[in-house]
Amino acid sequence: MANTDSLIMTFDPHTIEHLGVKMYSNIPNAIAELIANAYDADAHHVQIKLYDEAGEKRIEVIDDGEGMDFNEINEQFLRIGRKRREEGYTTSPSGQRKVTGRKGIGKLAFFGIGNIIEISTTKRDTGKKVSFTLNWNELISTHGQDYMPEFTIEDCKDSLHGTSIILKELNRKSAFDKNELAISLSKLFNFFDNTFEVTISLNEDEKLKIDDKLKYENIDSQFEWEFPDFVQHVGAEYSEKQEISGKVISTEKPLKQGLRGITLFANGRLVNAPEFYGVSESSHGFSYFTGWLDVDFVDDWSEDVISTDRQSLNWDLPKTSELRSFLKKTMSELERRWREERNENRKEKIKEKTNVDVPTWYKNLPEEILSNIEPVVNSIIEKSEMEDDVQTDVIQRLHSLIPEYPYYHWRHLHPEVQKASKEDYDKADYYRAFIETVKRYINEVRDKSGSTNSSDSSMMGEVFGKSGSKLVVTKKYKKPEGDPFQISTKENIEEGQKFLSMGVVSGGRNPVSHEEITDLRDSGLFTEKDCLDALSLLSHLFRRLEDSENNA
Repeated sequence: MANTDSLIMTFDPHTIEHLGVKMYSNIPNAIAELIANAYDADAHHVQIKLYDEAGEKRIEVIDDGEGMDFNEINEQFLRIGRKRREEGYTTSPSGQRKVTGRKGIGKLAFFGIGNIIEISTTKRDTGKKVSFTLNWNELISTHGQDYMPEFTIEDCKDSLHGTSIILKELNRKSAFDKNELAISLSKLFNFFDNTFEVTISLNEDEKLKIDDKLKYENIDSQFEWEFPDFVQHVGAEYSEKQEISGKVISTEKPLKQGLRGITLFANGRLVNAPEFYGVSESSHGFSYFTGWLDVDFVDDWSEDVISTDRQSLNWDLPKTSELRSFLKKTMSELERRWREERNENRKEKIKEKTNVDVPTWYKNLPEEILSNIEPVVNSIIEKSEMEDDVQTDVIQRLHSLIPEYPYYHWRHLHPEVQKASKEDYDKADYYRAFIETVKRYINEVRDKSGSTNSSDSSMMGEVFGKSGSKLVVTKKYKKPEGDPFQISTKENIEEGQKFLSMGVVSGGRNPVSHEEITDLRDSGLFTEKDCLDALSLLSHLFRRLEDSENNA
């Protein structure tokens, strides 16, 4: 007959399976609970021992914490769902550490990876060691009745203390990877230091120390941003922003997917797996970011905002929503600053390897050329995933095709023209660049011909020409088949050299006698284009002069 006097809620032991066991089905998360328990018990050393020889797999976790007596095991450890913070247990026995546990179901982690749990614990100064075994199959078969594991109590030295937990009948079939497990555990905590040392070994081999550095092993940092220093650059208010500490790291090359993102820790334990808190991860920059932020204050909130599996905060609450909004703005500012610093760094590397100073290069390109080349170069520097050597090679090749003052270089000016004109041309003193080159040409003609004519223009008429000239510029040339050119053809070229030489002297030297160079330049009467055209003409004349021979 149904009981009509009271309502009774009952639960099946399988509820435990859904509450906790399924959440800790991987070894790192399960062992993390044991490490956290040791930390909360004021342990200074924790040994994780893996064994997979002789066909038996087991895991031993041994700590030197305060341990538990019989009553504490019964009233605290074996109570599922005990919220010790509500009972006043907010710090470790020494009062030096803030406890990391909160929900009281972490002990179910043991059954996530094994069916048999052997526990031995000794509380400091009691001289008693309590040992008991938890058996998952026995627990699940109680059908809602109290589960009473077998135990023993032994005498021991008063000075002994600590807890040993052995996990047997493991669900794992594959071999243990000590290094991989160490790295995975390092990502779940942020409190490894000289006061809390955790080591791991496999089949009694050499111990490997687990520390915070492991989580970023083999990551080559390029830029780093320290918190809370960086928050002053974030244009957003948040009441707890100065309480956020940690470091964000960017790398030169994109990170593997599993290494990207910023992890949140509270009191040394992971509370949110790596992510970017609402910023679009399609952004190119976020494939280079990793790091952690300590947000201890979320563990002090009266409302429990940490998910049971400790993989994320409950972001739907007002307080966490406010934090997420600030983190989103922080990530955006980090990405912007990363772009700036990365671009400057790349430009410096390019300058170092190629001697191409990109800002100076841009400054000395005509606007119509700059508008086309700048987007290409910026894309290579800012967005390209090219290796550094390939990137610098591409920039160097582009620079060789489109150098500073491209119109000047594209003219392929005669070396003597370049020597005479470049300094003034670089200063945008175009008329002086032309004049200095004309002077160089006059001196070269005078030296080669031996003329003593005091008039520069008259000298050109005397040295060059079709008859009676001192220098002949066509003498050595014949047609490809060896036949001579027509006399009239050669005479026309000789006359051209004479009149062009006389004209360039008249157009270059003579105006200076009557006008100031600044007036010629600033009025537009002699522009950069005029200078380049004149220098090209002088290059032609220099090449003819170079080919000339004495008229014997």
